[in-house]
Amino acid sequence: MPIYEYICKDCNHKFEAVRSFSQADAPIKCDKCGGEHTNRTVSKCWAIGNGGNMHLETTVSGGGCAGCSGGNCAHCGH
Repeated sequence: MPIYEYICKDCNHKFEAVRSFSQADAPIKCDKCGGEHTNRTVSKCWAIGNGGNMHLETTVSGGGCAGCSGGNCAHCGH
């Protein structure tokens, strides 16, 4: 199962949760304050390729990055 990142609107705490794809956008309580006003956030990662370091901002929604559908993307290479 994938790891998703969330942010709590009540206390501004960022946290992660392992959830199924079908539960990715379902309500989840903040693990710090217990608040229920949370949103899934965009995950950021670093990748090293033949051209050096690349900074990718991706969302988990079918693979690839936010600008593609997971097939031969010029931006992220997926």
